[in-house]
Amino acid sequence: MLSRSLRTWVPLLVILCGTDGFIIPSRVSVSSTSALYSSNSKKKVFIDGEAGTTGLQVRERLSARSDIEILTLADTDRKDVECRRAAINEADAVILCLPDAASIEANDLLEDSNKRTVIIDASTAFRTDDTWTYGFPELSQKQRENISNSKKISNPGCYPTGFIALTRPLIDANIIPKSTPLTVNAISGYSGGGKQLMELYESDDEDIEPWGAYAFSLTHKHLPEMKKYSGLDKIPIFQPQVANFAQGMVVSVPLHYEWLHTDGDTNASMGSRIHSTLTDYYADSEFITVMPKGESQNSAMLERGAFLRPDSLKDTNKMQLFVFDNDDSGMALLCARLDNLGKGASGAAVQNMNIALGLDESAGL
Repeated sequence: MLSRSLRTWVPLLVILCGTDGFIIPSRVSVSSTSALYSSNSKKKVFIDGEAGTTGLQVRERLSARSDIEILTLADTDRKDVECRRAAINEADAVILCLPDAASIEANDLLEDSNKRTVIIDASTAFRTDDTWTYGFPELSQKQRENISNSKKISNPGCYPTGFIALTRPLIDANIIPKSTPLTVNAISGYSGGGKQLMELYESDDEDIEPWGAYAFSLTHKHLPEMKKYSGLDKIPIFQPQVANFAQGMVVSVPLHYEWLHTDGDTNASMGSRIHSTLTDYYADSEFITVMPKGESQNSAMLERGAFLRPDSLKDTNKMQLFVFDNDDSGMALLCARLDNLGKGASGAAVQNMNIALGLDESAGL
């Protein structure tokens, strides 16, 4: 446990997912804890769940940074409640890379008197909880400020990141009515399924399907998040798919112009209006880029001039938005391309951590 004087000395941020650096002994004394802070101005980060896919990626993004010291528990202590409690309450940042129930338990380890530590949760446990700040800095003009002032940040899901990025600006601009029954078609690399799916696809002993759709119950856990932060009045129909590649994803939202508020625009100008709205919305974004409008303008971005690859942005925190329009038919297809483990998970967690700690937002990304 920290001494009372030490508890008021430095703000804390905890990231639960896995780390490199200082190894906290199984029982931390006040003297050894104090040594963590002596003559060291680096921000201390604890990743709870470091052995998981997201945790490993967070660790990789932080390990080379000179402004971060990663707090690490010994292998024998990673599941020890008191060791984790000590690490959580000693860090400047905690990133939780855990299943929902474990994230809830980890959050409860934060001492009531600790008002300094920032917790970033990568699970779905708190994403629609109004007492947590949604960790999508590009969501609105105020969202980055909200994150910088928050001590509890919920990291967005990978599929919702693409869907919300495409639809929120158009709903805010009253182009897409809130009552529109949208459909979301999306494909992700198998890493999105975690260790079990990765082992399955990377095994030489299994005859793995090259592609598969799922969530046929139409009750996917991302749906409440997608509805809430897009601003829709009803949940979309969501058809996720997984294929035989490791990282990357494309999230697609088809639109009929007849669903939209045209404000007097004809079909001939609706595609341009959709594109310009997205372009203006993300004009100052470092990580989100709106690509040129239409298939012909993106021929260089398409494999063999035809295929939108889902894995082109792997290992980055970038996201590309596309508007493919056919004004003659009165239709548009909106697509978001991102790394499901980058902007869709660990990259977003590091971006949120940087904002919350007052560091360079792009550091490590």
